[in-house]
Formats: sequence, C-alpha cells, structure tokens
Amino acid sequence: MAKKTNPGSPQSGTERARPILHQHSREIQPFGKIAKLSIALDENVCAASVENLNQILADTITLRDLYKKHHWQVAGHTFYQLHLLFDKHYEEQDELVDTIAERIQLLGGVSLAMAADIAETTIIPRPPRGREEVPVQISRLLEAHEILLKEARTMAKQASEAGDDGTNDLLVSDIIRTNELQVWFVSEHLVDVPLVRADASAKTKAASAD
Repeated sequence: MAKKTNPGSPQSGTERARPILHQHSREIQPFGKIAKLSIALDENVCAASVENLNQILADTITLRDLYKKHHWQVAGHTFYQLHLLFDKHYEEQDELVDTIAERIQLLGGVSLAMAADIAETTIIPRPPRGREEVPVQISRLLEAHEILLKEARTMAKQASEAGDDGTNDLLVSDIIRTNELQVWFVSEHLVDVPLVRADASAKTKAASAD
C-alpha cells in the first residue's frame, strides 16, 4: 500500500517528482569481463586489448596528473614558460585519457576510473608530495613518458598482429606521437646552454680539437 501523505503538508502531491535516493544493486558488468559488441573482433582479441589499454590508461592518467602537479609547483626563472607548457601537456594527456577509456568501452570492456584503482595499476613511480626543483620535475616527466612509449610500442605490435587495427591506430597515432612530441618540448629545457652570453671557451676548445 502506498504511503499516504497529509494533504496539508508541503510534500503533498510530490511523490513522483522526488528523486529516489540511496539505490544499490549488483554491477551490470564486472571489471575484467567483456560485453561483446558487433565490431567483427574475436572476444579474446577484445579482452587482450582491453587489458593492455587499461594499463596505458592508468599510466596516462598518472602522467597527466604529474603534469598538473608540476604546473602548480614549478619555480625559478623559467616559471612562466614551464607553467604554461606543463598545463598544455596536461590538457593533451587529458584528451588521451578520454580517447583510451572510450576505446576500452567500445571493445566491450570496463575502463579504470577511480584514483585508488589507478594508483594500484600504474607502473609510473610515485613522486613526493612536496615541491621539487625544475630539473627533477622534468626528469620525472621524461621517465614517465619513456615508460608509456615502451609499453605503447609493444601493445601496438600486439594489436596489429591480432587484427585489432583500431587499437593499433590509437596507440600509434595518438599515444605514441603525442608522447614523442611532448618529450621533445620538455627535453629541450634540460639542454645546458648559456642564458645571456655565448660560451666562447667551448668554441675555442672545439677549434683546437680539429
């Protein structure tokens, strides 16, 4: 029997308009299981790609957040340039996160999402909570990029051999090319060149060596 409401109360006549809160149910798809879609790929191929992409996803989210950490905490005479560059790279990594997660879902898998799950899965070393000097920040970023690139190349080859061209294309066209370009932009900040005056002694040494 439906619960009766006092006609004179403020909630009278609002039963159907009120949100139904505190709902609980079983998962409709457990993590690690494939809900196969009609994409002309074998379920085993989808499962292998989903597993690989979830690893790439965890590491991409970690790299993305590492860029945001350094964006907030960077210091020194290159503050302005790096503050902007780190945030630009953060945005580009954030786009990759969405692209990877959507690929996982369309393969019939379940993408990782929550911070605790990402922390358990990523293989990128965790930085300290405090601020670090710029060279250390950049070194951490380059190490993370290299980890991502190594696994992306391996996984792209696996996807290609399995006939999963969509995953292969994502890994090569999006993950690898974006990370390679970001490595270039970041690496140039570690080149030891004079800031104001050319190093004449280096030119003299080079001439004498010839």
